[in-house]
Amino acid sequence: MDWLRALQDCRDRRVPCVLVTVTEVRGHAPREAGAKLVVAEDATWGSVGGGNLEEAAVSRARGLLASMASGQPVLPMTDHHSLSDKVPVEHGVQCCGGEVTLLLEPVAVRPAVAVFGMGHVGFEIGLLLSRHELELHLVDSRADQLDEQRLAPLRSGPADLHVHQVPVLPELVVAELPPGTHVLVLTHDHAEDLAILDALLRAEGPATIGLIGSSAKWVRFQDKLATLGHSPEVVGRVRTPIGDPTAAGVAGKAPAVIAVSVTVEVLALVAGTTTGSGLSTLDR
Repeated sequence: MDWLRALQDCRDRRVPCVLVTVTEVRGHAPREAGAKLVVAEDATWGSVGGGNLEEAAVSRARGLLASMASGQPVLPMTDHHSLSDKVPVEHGVQCCGGEVTLLLEPVAVRPAVAVFGMGHVGFEIGLLLSRHELELHLVDSRADQLDEQRLAPLRSGPADLHVHQVPVLPELVVAELPPGTHVLVLTHDHAEDLAILDALLRAEGPATIGLIGSSAKWVRFQDKLATLGHSPEVVGRVRTPIGDPTAAGVAGKAPAVIAVSVTVEVLALVAGTTTGSGLSTLDR
């Protein structure tokens, strides 16, 4: 496949990669400016010219991938190559005689967020999250809440939308979520909320689990989750209530207001800059 399809394929498969682009050429070189190469840990697509130039680019790109895997911040970088037989290189001689500058751009796996329940609040949260570079999963047991016309505004943003309309047992979607997904549970049915929480607490994949609701609802849910066999430590993974009106600078129970505070909290969790303590006062 060509580099553009390869880049999309890496995104779809949640595989980190590096996009290498020839940005400048002086003199003779094997490829022109604009030539591209996509480098993953175990494969490459496209070409920036072959030979030592490409071997060096692949090696440098995989060094960036290793840094990404270790959690280090990685920024785009440029690499200058002189294609001369007088320049000692690691991967052999390439004597075209010109000079080439490469731009290496790391392409990380997008963070994933799942919203179970696309009612008034869920829709507003989805709308705000769709404006960020996320993989956004929208789940509801009601077909009308996931109608294409209703979701059209969410598709205009940069987020990758995955729509899951599950009439029965929406908790089965939990097994389909990518590892490390930040999950919000706010369906129209408390029994559905409980079933989804049960599935999430039995799964190893979710990074965080947030539940909308009052303190009274949470007291009842803790008892029911204990009856289902979950220990207090496991139940403690649930963050409730969700939202951070203090950080957002807003307060209120209107869906759009709640969505602002919840989105602020989720984006902080995605960025790893919060402890995840919920602060909203929404009652259901």
